[in-house]
Parts: sequence; C-alpha cells; structure tokens
Amino acid sequence: MSETTTPATELASQYIAQVTGDLDANVKEQERVSAEIASLQEQLAALQRDHGVLVSMHQALGITAPPTESASDSASAVVPSPRRKKDGAATGGRQKARKSTAAPAKRAARKSAAKTTGSAKSAGTTTAAAAAKSAGTTKAAASTKAAAGATKSGEPTLVELIRRHLAEQKEPRSAAEISTALGQAHPHRDIAAKVVRVTLEGLVAKSQAERSKQGRSVFYTAPAAQAAAAPEAGAQAEDSDS
Repeated sequence: MSETTTPATELASQYIAQVTGDLDANVKEQERVSAEIASLQEQLAALQRDHGVLVSMHQALGITAPPTESASDSASAVVPSPRRKKDGAATGGRQKARKSTAAPAKRAARKSAAKTTGSAKSAGTTTAAAAAKSAGTTKAAASTKAAAGATKSGEPTLVELIRRHLAEQKEPRSAAEISTALGQAHPHRDIAAKVVRVTLEGLVAKSQAERSKQGRSVFYTAPAAQAAAAPEAGAQAEDSDS
C-alpha cells in the first residue's frame, strides 16, 4: 500500500507545481498586456488632443482642403470585415438559392419538351399507321369488289364461280383450296386467296354457304339445297347434250 501511494503523491505534486507555475505566468502576462494597453491608450489620447489642436489651426488659417480624418474616426467609418463576410455569405446564399430554384425549373422544362416531342412522335406514328391500315383496307375492298364483279362482259363473277365450285364439291374445302382450283380453272383471272376468303365469309353471312371448323382450319361447303340441286342440274345438262 505504501509503494502505491508514494508514486501517486509524487505525480500529484508535479501537477500542482506545473499548474501553479502556469497560473503565475498567466498573471504576469496579463499585467504586461494591461501595462501596454494603458501606455497605448495614453499615446492615443495625446495624439487625439494634438489632432484637435491641428484641426482648429487648420480652420483658423482658412485652408479649403478638408483635413485628414483621425485614426479613430476612420476606424469607426470602416465597415468591419465580419460584416463583409456576412454580406458575401448572404449574397452567395441568394445566388445558391437562385441556382437551386433555376435547376428544377430547367429540368422540368426539358422533361416537358421531351414529353411533348414524344407525344408528337407517337401521334405521328399512330396517324401514319392508321393511314396505312385505311389504305390497305380500301385497297383490299376495291380488289374484292373488282374480283366479285364481272371482269369481262359475259364472264361469271367471282361469287358465282365460288358458289358453283362449292355446289360441285362433295367435301368441305378451305379458302386456299378453292382459290387454287379457281385459279387453275380460270388462269386469265387474278384470283387471290384473301379475296376468296372475304367472298366466302360474305356468302356465309347471306346463308349462301356454310362454314365448319376443324382444329385451326376453316372449311366451306354449299348449303344442303344447293348441293342437292347440283347433281340434278348436271344430269339435265347431260340429257340435253344427248
């Protein structure tokens, strides 16, 4: 216990001595600075008195040039540097605020312009697609109408050719098969499979043809009355020929 207490006491004594010495040095430094301040104040007061006398003599002599301001007056007239820094900071803050306000406005303007451009492009694309689709529909309708009508005077229409072909068949036929058969039978006529399909759907809507579906394929047949009348018409034609 005595060995542990002895080093602690020595360390405390060292700290006390150091703090006491620093305290004395601080007091002496304060006395020195105070003495210098008092001396400077006396010198300043003497200079101010001399300045007042000189100003009075200057006015008495009638000199028009304005006297030079004293150091105390000039010091009081000068704006302190902290205020300038504060003003600069305020100006910088206002500029930063303007920049921060202007940046979102610019981004919003760019987004609006991009959105307007995208809408215009989309509208142009939609209009072009609609025009192309309308042109294709009109062209297909014109082709169907031209093919369904009489191509030459005295020739049967496409509707009549399809009705006769269906009446002659004993099994359902697809639009492609009917188109191929009519194209081979009438090579001078431009018979397209798409036009044949549209014509077949028109005949189905008018109950002049029947439609059946097997899986994904669609087949067409003549109505039962027409299919029954077709063999009789063929037999009458053979009798007349004989």
